[in-house]
Amino acid sequence: MTQRSLHAAQILWPAFLFAGLLEMLVFAWVDPGVLQIGSWHPDADTVYSLTFLAFWALIALATAASHWLMRHDDAGARRSERRVRRSRHGHAAARP
Repeated sequence: MTQRSLHAAQILWPAFLFAGLLEMLVFAWVDPGVLQIGSWHPDADTVYSLTFLAFWALIALATAASHWLMRHDDAGARRSERRVRRSRHGHAAARP
């Protein structure tokens, strides 16, 4: 498995699971048969499908943002660690 596909799996699979859970919770209280968008009265299967895809996309975006922030935080930590090692060994300190 490539690194990119591993990252995609780490983002999309948990988002899929939580989107399903969130959809179950939402539609425990909301009847999709009475929903209306303007003059359009979608059937229940359409509402379930569109809602699931919207939940999945939003959760995946939030997860991807967290994943991106963690990767950039790790890179910053590695740079800081190198600076500390250089300064301990008497080398010139790196520029901030």
